[in-house]
Amino acid sequence: MVVVVYDIPDNKRRTHLANFLEGYGRRVQYSVFECFISLDEMRLLYAKVKTKVKLDEDNVRFYWLPSEAASNSLTLGSEPPQAPPTYYIL
Repeated sequence: MVVVVYDIPDNKRRTHLANFLEGYGRRVQYSVFECFISLDEMRLLYAKVKTKVKLDEDNVRFYWLPSEAASNSLTLGSEPPQAPPTYYIL
């Protein structure tokens, strides 16, 4: 699991990044996403995000957590981290 957190002062860039990250994970707070992706996928995501932010103004952090971290987490006021379904039935 990867936790992506950010602090971006510009509304347009912040909204653009949030919309982009919704394709990779679940938004759990205004500037926090939980993404159930591999380490290699995190590296690709990092490279893509790097093109969307201003390095001298924005702050984006990627935290790689081992798979058992999600099941060992505690939450208040929300559901614990859960991986998305492996498949959907339509």
